[in-house]
Amino acid sequence: MPAPLIGASVGRKEGQEKTRGAACYVDDMTLPGMLHGVTVRSRVPRGRIRGIRYEGDIPWNEFTIVTARDIPGKNVVTLLTEDQPFLADQFVNHPEEAIVLLAHTDRFLLEEARRHVAFDIDPLPPVFSIEDSLARKAVVWGEDNVMKSFLVEKGKVDDVWARADLVFEGEYETGAQEQLYIEPQGMIAQASPADGVTVWGSLQCPYYVHKALMPLFGLPPDRVRVVQMTTGGGFGGKEEYPSMIGGHAALLSWKAGGRPVKIIYDRAEDMVATTKRHPSRTRHKTALSRDGRLLGMEIDFVVDAGAYVTLSPVVLSRGTIHAAGPYRCDHVRIRSRAVATNAPPHGAFRGFGAPQSIFALERHLDRAARALGLSPEELRRRNLLRQGETTATQQEVLEKINLPSLLDLALEKSEWRRRKEEFAAHNRSGADAVKKGLGLAVFFHGSGFTGSGESYLASVVGAEAGRGGRVTVLAASTEIGQGTNTIFSQIVADALAIPYDWVEVAQPDTSRVPNSGPTVASRTAMIVGKLVETAALGLRDKLRAGGFLGVTYDDRAWAEACDRYLDLHGTLQAQAKYELPPHVKWDDKTYTGAAYGAFGWAVYVAAVSVDTVTYETRVDDFVAVQDIGRVLHPVFAAGQVEGGVAQAIGFALYENVILANGRMVNGKMTNYVMPTSVDLPPIRVFFQEVPYEYGPAGAKGVGELPMDGPAPAILNAIEDALGVSVRKIPALPEVVMEAAGCL
Repeated sequence: MPAPLIGASVGRKEGQEKTRGAACYVDDMTLPGMLHGVTVRSRVPRGRIRGIRYEGDIPWNEFTIVTARDIPGKNVVTLLTEDQPFLADQFVNHPEEAIVLLAHTDRFLLEEARRHVAFDIDPLPPVFSIEDSLARKAVVWGEDNVMKSFLVEKGKVDDVWARADLVFEGEYETGAQEQLYIEPQGMIAQASPADGVTVWGSLQCPYYVHKALMPLFGLPPDRVRVVQMTTGGGFGGKEEYPSMIGGHAALLSWKAGGRPVKIIYDRAEDMVATTKRHPSRTRHKTALSRDGRLLGMEIDFVVDAGAYVTLSPVVLSRGTIHAAGPYRCDHVRIRSRAVATNAPPHGAFRGFGAPQSIFALERHLDRAARALGLSPEELRRRNLLRQGETTATQQEVLEKINLPSLLDLALEKSEWRRRKEEFAAHNRSGADAVKKGLGLAVFFHGSGFTGSGESYLASVVGAEAGRGGRVTVLAASTEIGQGTNTIFSQIVADALAIPYDWVEVAQPDTSRVPNSGPTVASRTAMIVGKLVETAALGLRDKLRAGGFLGVTYDDRAWAEACDRYLDLHGTLQAQAKYELPPHVKWDDKTYTGAAYGAFGWAVYVAAVSVDTVTYETRVDDFVAVQDIGRVLHPVFAAGQVEGGVAQAIGFALYENVILANGRMVNGKMTNYVMPTSVDLPPIRVFFQEVPYEYGPAGAKGVGELPMDGPAPAILNAIEDALGVSVRKIPALPEVVMEAAGCL
């Protein structure tokens, strides 16, 4: 029997293909007769379209031109709410909104033509901030600019203020953040009334694109096909936006008589036109006893959704559920809203709203601890959730957790007490303009979709055995650099006791693979991986039930059993469909119950230096301790944490999306500053494994968790260094300088 693969850092399935340069990305693909496509966009944040002009010395008769009037079906990007058009018709609601599509064989002429399309647009009053949207300075969406709201209530919050020893309040802000995946957005489409629609592209969620294209063309499911090409990163930015660019390429192909059309964004277009992390504003009011017990929490959480809904309700939901943190508190009220502005829609980004709300909570608790005269770690320790207690949504924590142990390990590995004393002495000495500080954050992140979300998705995974006992996994879950193909292969190989190289994962193609749901929300390993395991065992059970395989077997017996079954029946397949674990009960109306089947739990510690001349902050050391259940692949899991921490350092300190009239004006890698390897500290990663019963081999999710904790840990460390409170990120030098009273 082969050695167990779960827990081993086996070779990446597609690693050699990528390192040899043999992997096929969408821009590597060329089809006969292919045209190139571009999008012509508004520069006005809000207005009424009066006309379109095609100007200049351009041979317009050679171009395929598409406007909203050419759309054969519904002009709406089908997702959650049908409010966003594929092409603006009468109104534009943000700069960069698509109005016209062009296609031609000559890329250079195409770009020249794009510059000679002009729009006559009568401006309307826009809204650019959360405050102006809430004040209804102009109503730009619905009746009141509020796209979605939630209310979570536990206990009786209004009764706690009078008996609290301390009522502590604060307001916190987070900015937008660009996903900045390595490969920009790109799609190829071939579409005609006779042959239907096929798109190939860089994407996370094939069935999201499939769902959007059907109504766009008025076609049934079997006449729309979506194929994922090798994808160079996503981080949520390729969750729903590929529906837009895929629809644009397909509309051009349809108008061009079925000729294939490729649309590839350059970096500048990708940055200014596509979704980003939602900016947020959070207000906290917290009641505490003199000894640091949390008595009550009132939280007002607002995110800027941009011009259209996209995935804002999902982002708002996750941010809301995580807003009170992994703490014991009997009285909690969380109000949350996603509000409209005239910026390009904000969308999914690693963490899905939790980095914003957790930032506010962990900054707030640090400040409250100081007000009480307690150390930050002690205030948290006195309020940590334990097994059997309930979260803000009244979910009883049934899984085994030991947050005090995670906290102890983080303090030990960071040498918290020694360095606290050392840094305090250094800062008191005044011998150096550079001040040093330590900060921590305690947090959690739910794995999978919220509450009834996984039941609604009803994900399905297939497994197929071939000659010689080879097994193919059939799932729509995509490999975007995080290791999906590898961990699925590990799971199957261990479940069936066959060699790792006997397992492959089919290319996600909606004409071949079932809908296993989107590749988002830390669900791929825990939710889909469990279905992969179940489907693989279904193959084994079929062989045993037919008398082809014994209870014990080796590789040769497995291969022979598969061959005999195939000789007799032709195919050997099994499917697994998601079933809700018995403990997950959720009420969508009251927003109470088990929000997630399981959580990842973590404690992070950051050590920083702040230069009091330039007010630049540098992270010198970072300790990340987490429980993500069983670690399937140690190198990948550590890489997920390291990458998430690096991305979150950018969120905390460097990445500042500058909007002017709703448009990103620093949409280039020369002026959008992100951390590189020289800006990052040693990131020391530690796991405490507590297997989860309903995950494959006990695994939970890991991808989003490390995005949540670094920003508050870093800002807490800045306050420890300077003694001033910075409550806004990114904490650029001028932001820190202003907090220190130097501006």
